[in-house]
Amino acid sequence: MAKKHLVMLVDLKRCIGCHTCAVACKVENNLPNKIWWNRVLTVGGQEIDTPQGTFPNLKMQYMTLACQHCENPACVKVCPVGATYKREEDGIVVQDYDRCIGCRYCMVACPYTGVRQFNWQKPQYEVDFPVGDAGVPAHQFDTVEKCTFCFHRQAQGLEPACVEVCPGKARHFGDLNDPGSEVSRLLRTRSHFQMLEEKGTKPSVYFLT
Repeated sequence: MAKKHLVMLVDLKRCIGCHTCAVACKVENNLPNKIWWNRVLTVGGQEIDTPQGTFPNLKMQYMTLACQHCENPACVKVCPVGATYKREEDGIVVQDYDRCIGCRYCMVACPYTGVRQFNWQKPQYEVDFPVGDAGVPAHQFDTVEKCTFCFHRQAQGLEPACVEVCPGKARHFGDLNDPGSEVSRLLRTRSHFQMLEEKGTKPSVYFLT
């Protein structure tokens, strides 16, 4: 067992679908054009911000989607060069750009569609200078990338960017192996689920209901 088990909790009752988490992630990690590690999905109609049902009986909810940092990650098992691996100290699933050969096996094996992104071309940006934190690894052509739980911020004693900026306080982050942590307390007292639990990947992202 890892010394820590870092997990993310998303409170679906508090998420307002503002996309602040997605934008903060893109800026903090200096993501190239068209690359998004964190997305906000509308659970309702077929388009963004559209409800399900017929007026006045409408229903709409939001769900964020990023790498699930699984305890039993399918991506790690299929990577032929060890470019994707789980850190022993905290359970975070990491992508090593220098080792990645662009085979995209990890993308095929991952049951969570779209959480991994592939750089089909040399990374391009809307601005001509890097944004975000200086500790973010440089993005590379012909490699796979994804959410890192902002491990560079954790090294500075900070929370992931998406947690820090959430205006609805819908995100929580901490060590599940610590019974006194906020995430442990919330999982003991709130109903919750994990995405695609039946796949056996044991995601480290929980959704509070």
